[in-house]
Amino acid sequence: MIHHLSLPVSDLERSAAFYDSVLLPLGYAQVWIHEVDSGYVEAAVGYGLPESEDEFAVRLRTEDLDVPGDGFHIAFGAPSREAVDEFYQAAIKTGGQDNGGCGNHPEYGPDYYAAFVFDPDGYRIEAVLDAERATH
Repeated sequence: MIHHLSLPVSDLERSAAFYDSVLLPLGYAQVWIHEVDSGYVEAAVGYGLPESEDEFAVRLRTEDLDVPGDGFHIAFGAPSREAVDEFYQAAIKTGGQDNGGCGNHPEYGPDYYAAFVFDPDGYRIEAVLDAERATH
C-alpha cells in the first residue's frame, strides 16, 4: 500500500548512524544519499533492500521538528526474533531510548514478538517479527 515513507530529522549524520545500525539486522541498507553540495535541494538518506529503491528515508530539516505524539509509530518487519533483539540492542547503543521493551507482547497478540524504541528525534519505531518472512 505505501510506496515509501520519509521522516524529517534534526541531525542527519546522527539519524543515519542510528538507522544504519537498527535496520541492518532487518535486512535493509542505505540505497542512496543526497547531499546539498552535490546538487540536491536537501540532504537525505534512503533505505531499502540492497540494490533496490528506497522504502524509508530520513531528511534533514533545520527548522524545529514537530514529532507526532502517541498514536503514530512506524513498525519495521523483522525476519526473526534474533533480528528483533539485534534491532533493539542497536537502537539503545546508538542513541535510541526504550519505549516498551523487547520480547513477547501478548497485549498485541499471542505470538507478537517486537521491540519498541524512540529514535534520537523521539519518533516511535518498532521492529516486529513478520511471520511471512520468519526464519525461526
